[in-house]
Amino acid sequence: MPTIIMSKPASKLEPSLKKKAYAFLEKLAEDDTGLGLHIEPIAQSADDKVRTGRVDQSYRAVLFKIPGKGEPAYVFYGIWPHDEAIAVARKTRLTWNPVNGVTELTTVAPEPAAAHPVAPPAPVAPAPVLVPLLVSLGLDRKALVDVLGIDETLADRALAAPDESALMTLAESAVEWQGLALVDLATGSSVAEVQDKLSLSAPSASDTATEDDRLIEGLRHPAAQMSFAWIENNAELRRVIEGGDFGAWRVFLHPEQRKYAERSYAGPFRLSGGAGTGKTVVLLHRARMLARRSPGSRVLLTTFTTNLADQLRTDLGRLDAGLPSAAGLAEPGVSVYGIDALASAVLRRAGTDIAADAEAVLGVATTQVTGRTPGTAWRDAVDTAGGALPVPLRSTQFLAAEYAQVVLPNRITSREGYYKARRPGRGVALDRAKRAAVWDVIEAYRAQARISGSVDFAEAATIAAAHLRRAAAAGGAFIADHVLVDEGQDLGPAHWQLMRALVGQHPDDLFIAEDSHQRIYGQRIVLSQFGIRIVGRSQRLTLNYRTTAQNLAYAINVLRGGEYVDLEDAAESSAAYRSARSGPVPRLIPCATLSEELDRAADLIRSWIAETPDAPETIAVLVREQRQRDRLVTGLAERGVTVRAVDREHIKPGQPVAMTMHRAKGTEFSKVLLFGIDQSAIPRPVRDEQYAEDAWADALLRERSLLYVAATRARDELALSWSGDPSQLLPGSAA
Repeated sequence: MPTIIMSKPASKLEPSLKKKAYAFLEKLAEDDTGLGLHIEPIAQSADDKVRTGRVDQSYRAVLFKIPGKGEPAYVFYGIWPHDEAIAVARKTRLTWNPVNGVTELTTVAPEPAAAHPVAPPAPVAPAPVLVPLLVSLGLDRKALVDVLGIDETLADRALAAPDESALMTLAESAVEWQGLALVDLATGSSVAEVQDKLSLSAPSASDTATEDDRLIEGLRHPAAQMSFAWIENNAELRRVIEGGDFGAWRVFLHPEQRKYAERSYAGPFRLSGGAGTGKTVVLLHRARMLARRSPGSRVLLTTFTTNLADQLRTDLGRLDAGLPSAAGLAEPGVSVYGIDALASAVLRRAGTDIAADAEAVLGVATTQVTGRTPGTAWRDAVDTAGGALPVPLRSTQFLAAEYAQVVLPNRITSREGYYKARRPGRGVALDRAKRAAVWDVIEAYRAQARISGSVDFAEAATIAAAHLRRAAAAGGAFIADHVLVDEGQDLGPAHWQLMRALVGQHPDDLFIAEDSHQRIYGQRIVLSQFGIRIVGRSQRLTLNYRTTAQNLAYAINVLRGGEYVDLEDAAESSAAYRSARSGPVPRLIPCATLSEELDRAADLIRSWIAETPDAPETIAVLVREQRQRDRLVTGLAERGVTVRAVDREHIKPGQPVAMTMHRAKGTEFSKVLLFGIDQSAIPRPVRDEQYAEDAWADALLRERSLLYVAATRARDELALSWSGDPSQLLPGSAA
C-alpha cells in the first residue's frame, strides 16, 4: 500500500474540500492504480515527480510520487480547480537540501519579463544609507546559504531587508523552517543557536543513497516535520485533514518542541514560555511518548482548573484516540485530573486511613474530608472571632493567603506553633499580639469546618500529600510513574507538596510547564521549597505559534508594568518572545458610554461574522467577570447580535462566544474583543488585597497577567473597548 505524507499547506483545505480530500487519499492509500484516481504526470513541469489526481470533475490534487524500494510514497500538497492545479504542479518542486538534509517544497520563480528601455530618471538627492537588519547583526550570505542552507534568492532578499517588518514579510512566504530561521536571526539568535533549535546539521554522507532515498530521509528530518506528517492510518488521515490551522499542533511540531517532548531527563524538568509558545502541546506529546515508550506505565496529567483539565483530556484524545486511559487513580494508562479533583481522588482512595493524616495537618483526626468548605467561611470566621484584628487585616484575602502559605505548608496545629512560624515573603509584619488575633480567626474557621464536616481545597491537597508521603515512608507504592503539570505557575504550596508526593524521585518523574507571566491565581512560590529540584533541567520556549506579531507586541506591553519571577525564583523577561506571523494592529475602541460601547461591539462582531461565516465560534468576546458577561450577552442581543455565554461547557460551533478572561485560559480564537477594559475593570475582591503594599502590587501583577492572557487568545485580530477612562493597566494609561 502506498504511503501518504501530508504537507502542512494541504492541512488547511477549505471546509467544502475536506471530505473530498479524505475520500481521495483513502483510495490512494489503498491502491494508487485504482479506477477514478487518474494519477498523471505533468508535462513541462519543474519536477518530474509531480503528479495530479482527480478529486472530482472540477478539482485535482497535486502530489509528488517518490517510488522508493517497495510501495511508493506520495507527498500530498493540496487541491485546486483543474486548471489552477496544473499550473501549481508545473511550478512546484520537492527537493532535498544538501546543506542540512531537509526535504522542502519550493516554487520555481517565473522568468523575468524582458526589460524595455526607459528614459534615465531625473537626478535626486541621495537617500541616507541604512544598514540592513541582518547585516547590522553581523550576518552575511555565507552564514545564511552555506551554513544554514537557506535558499540563495531568499538569503539575498533577507540581507537587503531594512528592518524586522520587511524581514517578517519575507519569512511568511518562505519554506517554514527557513522563515523561522530568519525570525530567530532577526531577534538576536546566533547561527549556532538557530542550528540547534531547528536541528540543522550537515547530512550524513552516503555514496549509495539515491535521490529518492534522500527525499524520504529528509522528510523525517525534525525541521521537515514542521511541514510534513507521515500518515499511519485512516484515523490519522482524518485528524490531519480536519484539524486545519487550529489543529496543526497535533501533527506539525517545531524541532525544539519535539526535542523537549521526547527527551529523557534525570529528574524534574521545567519548560517555561509565553502564551502561545506550545508548552501544552509539548506536554500532550510527551504524555503520548511516555505511554508508548513504557506500555503499562502510569502517566498522570494535571492542571489548575477543571476547564483546563477537560481541555487537556479532549486534546489528548484528538492527538491519539488510541492511547490507553487509566481505569482509575494509580492504574496503568494515562489519566487527566484538575488539581483539586486529583486531591479528592487521593482522599477517597485512602478511605478511613486518612484520619491520621488529617490530624497531622489540622490537629484533629477526622475522616470527613470529602466535603468542601464554602468560600464565605473566612468572612464568617472574621465576624465571629476577628474583633482583635487590626482593620487592614480583616481582609479575607489576607487570611486565606496566610493560611495557605504559612499554616498549612508547615503543618501548624497550635497557637504556639504559629507564634514560632517563619513567614518569608508575606509582606505584613505580625507581632505576637497580631498573630494571636489571626490565630483566633483560624481556630474559628477550623471549628466551623469541623461542624460542617468539610475541608477547603488547600487543606484537601495538604492532607492528600501527607497521606501519600506517609504511605511511601511505610514502603507503599507511589500513585504515578510520571507526572506532567500544566499551568504550574498557578499552583499553590499544598499543590506542589502533592505533586512531589505523587511520584518517586527517578528519571522523568516530573515535567512542569509554566509561565510566570500567566500567573492569574496563585502567589509566588519557589519549587525547591517543596523538594522539587530542577538543577539545570530547565528550558524556555520563545516562538509564539498562535498570536500575530502585532497582537503579541501589544500583550507584552501590558506586562511591562510589572516585574515577574519564575518557579526557580529567577527574573522572567518577555524580551525574547516573538511571532512568525503578521497581521493588523490591535484595534482600540474608546467610548463615552456603555451604550455606545455595546453599539460598537455589535457592529464589530457583525463584520467579523461576515468575514468568517463558516466558523463564527472562532470569534470571542472576553470580559473580567461573569455578571459583566451576562449583561454583555443581553446588550448584544438587544442589538441583534447573538453570542453564546460559555461557563464550564465546551465551545460549540455556530455562534460567537462570550466568556470571562479566566475561563478563556487555554483557548484560542481567530478574532477577540476584550470588552469593558475601563477603570472599573479591577473587581472588588482584588481591591480587598490592599491590606499591604506588597499584596496590592502582586494583585495588580496578576491583573496584568490576566489581561495578557486574554489578549493572547487572539490568533489574527484583537480589539479592546472601554467606556469612560481606560484601565490603568492598558499600555499608555496612567499606572
